[in-house]
Amino acid sequence: MSAEDTVGGSTRVPRENLAVGPTLRDLAVVSVLGWALQLLATDLSALAALAGLAGLYVICAVGVVLTRFAPFYLPSIAWISLLGIAATLPFTPWGDSVTALVADIDFLALSVPALAYAGLAITQREIDVVKKSGWKLLLIAVFVLASTYLGSAVVADIVLRITG
Repeated sequence: MSAEDTVGGSTRVPRENLAVGPTLRDLAVVSVLGWALQLLATDLSALAALAGLAGLYVICAVGVVLTRFAPFYLPSIAWISLLGIAATLPFTPWGDSVTALVADIDFLALSVPALAYAGLAITQREIDVVKKSGWKLLLIAVFVLASTYLGSAVVADIVLRITG
């Protein structure tokens, strides 16, 4: 660790070395996939879905650029979240317009490309962990999934009894 990485005895978070061009290209590809999924998953017209995804793309693109060039560091997810919040604040002149633009976008359909990528982006290190863990990992996974299901069922039952 160099002297540049420490400030007052604490470790400074390194700035994300983000290649803006390829990131915006990849974001455009995901936006096109998201547009197609919007047409399948919702009753939006092609133009309305395109407008909503274009609005989301602009917010994400500005967040990516800020991540790379802002005078202080925040991760890209933080910049994008802050911009999304600022863009939809109801007391701003543009808040209602941006909200109307993206209101009908089905965010569950937008998660499909991200989840597909996450499923495909398995590294050799993760494969080695599974091989090393073997049956123990499978056993833990079964317990986690079962307890999550049962916990959700219990909470749903309680809420239905209270409201029903």
